[in-house]
Amino acid sequence: MSKSFSESYKAAGVDITAGYKSVELMKKHIARTMAFGDTADIGGFGGLFHLDMTGISDPVLVSGTDGVGTKLKLAFLIDKHDTVGIDCVAMCVNDIICVGARPLFFLDYIACGKNYPEKIAQIVSGVAEGCVQSESALIGGETAEMPGFYPEDEYDLAGFAVGVVDKSKVLNKETITAGDVLIGLPSSGVHSNGFSLVRKVFDVENADLSQKPEELGGASLGETLLTPTKIYVKPMLKLFDAVTVKSVAHITGGGFYENIPRSLPAGKGVRIERSAVRVLPIFDLIAKEGNIPERDMFNTYNMGVGMTCIVSPEDADKALEVLQSAGEEAYVLGEVTDSEESVVIC
Repeated sequence: MSKSFSESYKAAGVDITAGYKSVELMKKHIARTMAFGDTADIGGFGGLFHLDMTGISDPVLVSGTDGVGTKLKLAFLIDKHDTVGIDCVAMCVNDIICVGARPLFFLDYIACGKNYPEKIAQIVSGVAEGCVQSESALIGGETAEMPGFYPEDEYDLAGFAVGVVDKSKVLNKETITAGDVLIGLPSSGVHSNGFSLVRKVFDVENADLSQKPEELGGASLGETLLTPTKIYVKPMLKLFDAVTVKSVAHITGGGFYENIPRSLPAGKGVRIERSAVRVLPIFDLIAKEGNIPERDMFNTYNMGVGMTCIVSPEDADKALEVLQSAGEEAYVLGEVTDSEESVVIC
């Protein structure tokens, strides 16, 4: 047992013994992810990961980093902290999968006003769950107690992921041609983007988050908004093995109009039938309560589509079959066109 202790530091607001307790409480959660990599015990100065190169002739490492953003305010208000870690992992690994890479490992960073070990362990339990869903090893992280910088009951959460792909299998959007099919994968909700607008629309700091608007079919506003981001790693890896996927877009902040163009080559656009988009009820509620134009909604939120992919017409049916067998209710969202206007929703 460590003998490290400082009364002076504790008097300044940092209890290093709370940090040790946090590490002990989170170890059982981290252990769930160890099946995905031969790693060292938590507590060292660096996270170790043994890279299995089987089947990879020319490896390319792919990295991604992100945070949860102001969705954390909902977690503070509801006092529920075991799902935002899933959001943190999802925002990183879903980006990595857009390159065609398989996530390998993840590290988190938690900064807080006061280290409450049980709360930190709850946060890490969500991170571990996200790692399990994406088959990534949680090989390390950092918890920083920063009194005077953050309020005592608040924290920030960010993460960093690394994946690998064989260079020959990196997705190549330059192969996209007019007539290719745009497939949409459903989201689980708002995911982890646009919450500054969500908070303004519902005035969440003063709202009754336990209310159950008719549009949400019996679910409370708070639990609907806090629904964690869907992780698409497993179904997308199965899809990569089954058909040639030309490009993938993770629909995050900026919605359709910002993210889909990132998956297109110059001179190509997509035409999406508005009636084809399976908009989730929460987005209809946000638009109604905030009096938000539909164009702004599609330029801010995922609108029920968390990820898109583009395949050749002859591969479309197979792609849908593979995704649906993997539990994704994927569907045709539109098609690629020869156009300088990247996204047309009509």
